[in-house]
Amino acid sequence: MTTATLPDWSALQPGDALPPLELAPISRLDLALYCGASGDHNPIHVDIDFAKSAGMPDVFAHGMLSAAWLARLLSNWVPQTAIRSLDVRFAALTQVGERIRCTGTVDEKFEHEGRRSVRLKIATANADGGIKLSGEALVAWP
Repeated sequence: MTTATLPDWSALQPGDALPPLELAPISRLDLALYCGASGDHNPIHVDIDFAKSAGMPDVFAHGMLSAAWLARLLSNWVPQTAIRSLDVRFAALTQVGERIRCTGTVDEKFEHEGRRSVRLKIATANADGGIKLSGEALVAWP
């Protein structure tokens, strides 16, 4: 995947938005594939009977899958090697069938010891705007 064209450092301002990442509705297949890729085989994410026995109406997405989407948002904007940190807070469950939109905005740009860096506010939300995951990231300006 190629990264987006970065704005010039001097033009980059707090409040600037990253190109959003729009995802297809979350499917049961997505969850099963993530189980295999991540090694997280908790049945609450793929077995509806197990989820219901735990008091949930259905299976739901892994929290770390949402974190991975935010990492993809970042790596669509800067090279993966520029990502210095990704900190997230889980806010709500992501349900099967939801469309998730990942967004980011520049919170701060700064230079320290000759190195340019950008701190970002990032989040995932459903089509109704319900925040599922929020956090921040630090990237070294390429």
